[in-house]
Amino acid sequence: MENIPACPACSSPYGYETENGLTCPECGFEWNIEELELEDGLVVKDSNGAILADGDAVVVIKDLPVKGAPKPIKAGTKVKSIRLVEGDHNIDCKIDGFGSMALKSEFVKKA
Repeated sequence: MENIPACPACSSPYGYETENGLTCPECGFEWNIEELELEDGLVVKDSNGAILADGDAVVVIKDLPVKGAPKPIKAGTKVKSIRLVEGDHNIDCKIDGFGSMALKSEFVKKA
């Protein structure tokens, strides 16, 4: 491999190839280039660990109380065309009967 990237843990430029991927001789950190490339973009996972993408449909897995609303978002509510954003509430969406919402990915599963 010609162009070995710097170590993600300590930024050492002296990483070398092993049978499991790459290893840093200075800190001992081991990593795989394919996994590192996946982590470069925004990666949002649902409650089961499935990776979500913009436009996916998800299902709410538990009742979620909403400030200012008389009733919660019920478990089993399907949400279509989600948009992923940075932050604590990393899903922007529109829910029928509630309007625009921001949800946490740990309370949904991929539909």
